[in-house]
Amino acid sequence: MSSTLQKKETMKVPEPTLRRLPWYLSNVKLLKQKGERFVSSTQISKEINIDASQIAKDLSYVNISGRTRVGYEVDTLIAVLEDFLGFTNMHKAFLFGVGSLGGALLRDSGLSHFGLEIVAAFDVKPELVGTTLSGIPIYHSDKFKQKMQEYDVNIGVLTVPIEIAQQITDSMVEGGIKAVWNFTPFRIRVPENIVVQNTSLYAHLAVMFNRLNFNEIK
Repeated sequence: MSSTLQKKETMKVPEPTLRRLPWYLSNVKLLKQKGERFVSSTQISKEINIDASQIAKDLSYVNISGRTRVGYEVDTLIAVLEDFLGFTNMHKAFLFGVGSLGGALLRDSGLSHFGLEIVAAFDVKPELVGTTLSGIPIYHSDKFKQKMQEYDVNIGVLTVPIEIAQQITDSMVEGGIKAVWNFTPFRIRVPENIVVQNTSLYAHLAVMFNRLNFNEIK
């Protein structure tokens, strides 16, 4: 293995780059549907309004190189991006809190196309415990550590009420969860070796409303 490839594999990719790479992947898939066999940074730039030099820099973290005046081979770029982003490997997860948002995520079969399979959910509501939703079993929260012995899971999806978010997080970490996808507006505290991805719908709403109001009063 070359030293250049080793460097790419061990280099920590900046988070903004990781957020943009799925955009490139979606765009390239659309171009494939239109019959394109090659795509350049300039073509992607025109579609998603990101500077071509930024796209080229982002793709430099991925183990692929384009051809001069031709660009990247579409099928290869799709395969490499999906592999790099982890979409080709199935990651199993537990979901905690089967409310309206948690239930929607359990029904979202599209997650599996991006490498995430929610294999079980946990709640305390009697009307939910012992049932299934979209074929996914719902257990009482007390059964979490027991089920960790039965399932090969290292990701927890957090959609519980804000007042118990930290409590459930502590339980997840103690039980062996290594990464938390946090949908609550609470900034959970975890040990340094635990990965946290915060996806607060309410925070994004606040940003959208603020920008909308700013545009209306200009």
